[in-house]
Amino acid sequence: MFSSLPSTSTFPLPNSTLPPSKTLTLTTTNPTTLSFNYKKPIKTKTFTIRASSHMIEKETAETHRPDTFLRDSDGGSGSGPSDQESIRSRFERMIREAQDSVCEAIEAADGGAKFKEDVWSRPGGGGGISRVLQDGAVWEKAGVNVSVVYGVMPPEAYRAANPASAGENGNFKPEPVPFFAAGISSVLHPKNPFAPTLHFNYRYFETDARKDAPGAPRQWWFGGGTDLTPAYIFEEDVKHFHTVQKNACDKFDPSFYPRFKKWCDDYFYIKHRNERRGLGGIFFDDLNDYDQEMLLSFATECANSVVDAYIPIIERRKDTPFTDQNKAWQQLRRGRYVEFNLVYDRGTTFGLKTGGRIESILVSLPLTARWEYDHKPEEGSEEWKLLDACINPKEWIGIVVEQLDCKPDDEG
Repeated sequence: MFSSLPSTSTFPLPNSTLPPSKTLTLTTTNPTTLSFNYKKPIKTKTFTIRASSHMIEKETAETHRPDTFLRDSDGGSGSGPSDQESIRSRFERMIREAQDSVCEAIEAADGGAKFKEDVWSRPGGGGGISRVLQDGAVWEKAGVNVSVVYGVMPPEAYRAANPASAGENGNFKPEPVPFFAAGISSVLHPKNPFAPTLHFNYRYFETDARKDAPGAPRQWWFGGGTDLTPAYIFEEDVKHFHTVQKNACDKFDPSFYPRFKKWCDDYFYIKHRNERRGLGGIFFDDLNDYDQEMLLSFATECANSVVDAYIPIIERRKDTPFTDQNKAWQQLRRGRYVEFNLVYDRGTTFGLKTGGRIESILVSLPLTARWEYDHKPEEGSEEWKLLDACINPKEWIGIVVEQLDCKPDDEG
């Protein structure tokens, strides 16, 4: 913001502020900080104004994928036995392997379209791989991104990443917080309105001590989840999806699925609509009250379950005949998706407030969406049933499916 200024400038202040004999010396130590020395005959007063700016370095396009985006100090050099690898190093490897496996399954389901890949890095360490498939035979838009980021969070971004921080001793001070973050994030929007949208995200965070809390220990936490957003309900599909989530959770703790299922229903709540974005799944965040190794294994299991949870549903629904009315309803539900992501989603908020890569942040948005004034589906219709389930979350495990077909009841 101030990078065009010389390192030191002296100029008179307006008469309305100080007498003409007094001057203000401006010193820029970096593009985000201004130091002012207000000189009087007897004493000098110094004060600083900080300007808002991006808290993450600007990314640079790369022509090839590096083996790692980590700094050497975090294991980026690749040296050392595997059993001594850092959590950062193992988490990065996990998300990159998950990106490869999901993209391979998405391309296979589409039958021809390929992902466009952008690789980017930052001078101070970190980077990412963004992959997007658009206008395929099956997919309207499919994005699968991984990122490894080092930066400094302004206070509002720290609160977005960790809302509990606002209540730390009831005295949260507005100091920037150095952080490390790595994650995989994906949103898959099919063309067919009977094929559901899927979102999944798994991430690992570390923060260093704030400047106003010297000596404080480094904080870490895991977050993530996988959730389903259909326009029409097929109980067979929803039951299959939730069963895969439950099986992944049960391998670690039988309390995980009911806890994280409710957390998902609560998190993906569109307050101004009084409804959920979709039919849920699992969601967790700020998770650090278990062994770190166990949580790394849990996040890995969840990420590796995505293909099994989702692709069988796509194979069942991708070729189902549909009408213009079905498509219009899908577009209305896509509008709800946009509303949640831009207004409430913590990942989107964090990315925007730390100056993240905008194309990666907004890759979750569909190509098309629709808003109609005061739209209300007819009570009892298939559209109404979906809306009712979004307003009143259900327990899908244990549903008895009496009839398995490829279309809602009113489609034949």
